[in-house]
Parts: sequence; C-alpha cells; structure tokens
Amino acid sequence: MAERRPPQVARVLERVTKTVRAHRMFARGDRVLVWVSGGPDSLCLLEALVRLRRLFGIDLEVFHLDHELRTASGMDAAYVRRRAAAHELPCHVRTPSTRPSPGDSVERWAREERREAAGKIAAEIGAGRSALGHTMDDRAETVLLALARGWGLDGLAGIEPVAGPHVRPLLDIRREETVAACRALRLRPRIDPTNDDTGYLRNAIRRDVLPTLAAATGRDVVPTIARTAELLRADAAMLDELAIGLGGAAVERAGGDLALRVDVLTDLAPPIAARAIRHALAEAGIEWTQTAIDGILDLAMGRPGRRVELGGGWRARRERARIVLER
Repeated sequence: MAERRPPQVARVLERVTKTVRAHRMFARGDRVLVWVSGGPDSLCLLEALVRLRRLFGIDLEVFHLDHELRTASGMDAAYVRRRAAAHELPCHVRTPSTRPSPGDSVERWAREERREAAGKIAAEIGAGRSALGHTMDDRAETVLLALARGWGLDGLAGIEPVAGPHVRPLLDIRREETVAACRALRLRPRIDPTNDDTGYLRNAIRRDVLPTLAAATGRDVVPTIARTAELLRADAAMLDELAIGLGGAAVERAGGDLALRVDVLTDLAPPIAARAIRHALAEAGIEWTQTAIDGILDLAMGRPGRRVELGGGWRARRERARIVLER
C-alpha cells in the first residue's frame, strides 16, 4: 500500500525530483552519503531521499559530525542515529580530529572538519555523491554574505547545485517548507541555539538583513536573490570555460615545476587571466587567494627577477618569459 503523503511533503518531493533531474545529480546505482545534522533542513533532505531512492535508483547512507561544541551535541548524534535506524540505513557518526584555535573562525573550522570527515567516509564506502541540505534561503544568505565580504562574481553566484561530488537537492526549497514537512511527518528536529547568535554574520543576515529588505521592498526577496545567483552562476561558468580554453596555453610543466607563460597571461583580459591563474594554482595543489592571484598578475606585468609569496609555503618567481610556481 502506497504511503499517504501530506501535501507539505508531496510539494517537497515534487520540487526535489525536479531539481535532481534538472542538474543530473544522481546516476542509477549511485551510493549517496547524506549529511544530517538533525536540524529541519537536513532531516527533510533525508526523508525526501528515502522516499525517492527507488525513483532515482540510489542507495543511501547517513553521515553526522558531532562537533562536541555543545553539551547537547551528543543528543543530536543519537537522534540522527535513530532516524537512520528507522529507515534501516547505515549511519556514520564522527567527531573532529582537531579543535578550533584561538582567533579561528569556528564556522570555517566546523566546515573543514565536516568535509574532511565526510570525504573519508565517502571513500571508505564508495559513495560517489554527498547530499547536503542547503535551501534557497541558504543560497540567498550566501549571496549577501559574499557581497559584504567582497567575494566577487563566484561568491555572488551563491551555492552551486552540484560542486564536484557534493549535491544540494533542496536548493529550490524554502526553509519554512522543510520545517512544515518535518511537522507534517511528526518529526521533532534538533535545534542548534547558535543559529540565533547574530554575532555570526550569516545569522545576522538571516534574522535582520533579509527581513529588512523584505519590509523595504514590500515582497519576499529570497527568490529574487536566488534567481540572481543562478544567472551569475551561468556567467561565472562561461568565464571559467573561456579561462580554461584561452588560458590553458599559459600553463607549462618543466622538470616537475608548474609555470605560467607571461606572454599568454598579458594577452588575456584581466578577468580571464585571473581565472586561468586560479585554475593553475588549483592544479598545483595551492589553495588560491585573491592576493595570490593579484601577485601573479603583477609579476606578469613587471620585470623579471621578482618573487611573491603565495601562502602555504608556495611562491611565484618571475623569469624572463614565464612565472614558476615553487615551494
């Protein structure tokens, strides 16, 4: 007998199905690691994928990272285990391998710990996809966060539906819809009290900035910002294609070193040259920053013999006709 689905759940499933198909998030036979914090968004994601797994032809496993930053975090982990067990799904709970250092961004530390732990589990179980519970509201908040911090076009493009192995099936779902779906399923998601702390910029944007914009414009601005992000994402993708095509000629390998041809870089428009440099840094395993990219562009425009530090123990050295990236 087919499950009778409340309308709140049916709407979510319809939208998730459309999003997954539009972005080709899954292939039949995929093993998918679902990141579940226990909050309404990730819980809604889990419940949606459980109900759609036969349609997509996927196998599911659950991942949860207990950050151990709150006394109740162990209860969050226990709740996630129970939800996974209710669907007879394997559940992988991990704790951080490090602690945040004084002065570090706790958000960044937590994000890196989650990605590292989830990446190890995905490799162990052969999961080619990891599903994350970001919603349309998260996407709009990220756009404003990028605007406030000067992240450029790629930041303003917001959260991508597909980024490597990571997929986000809820990007066309509102946060209020995930809460309503959980309520309709009589679930009681775990609530992280730090989400109300406006000392974190994202929380301030969620609680103060977006409502102020909505009041000033007289309408809900989240869908508008999300649509803008989608348009900017298409523009950023086109610039990346141009950079790979036109800037590919700039990359040379010589004796194990990665080098960039000065003549090619200086012939490119600066935005394309910057993206070509970014791809080269990624290829060399160097975590790029805008400062590093600007430094390499400055080397290309200047005289031979100069050097710039790129961070992470790397530097760029200008020769007569090329820029060598070296440790």
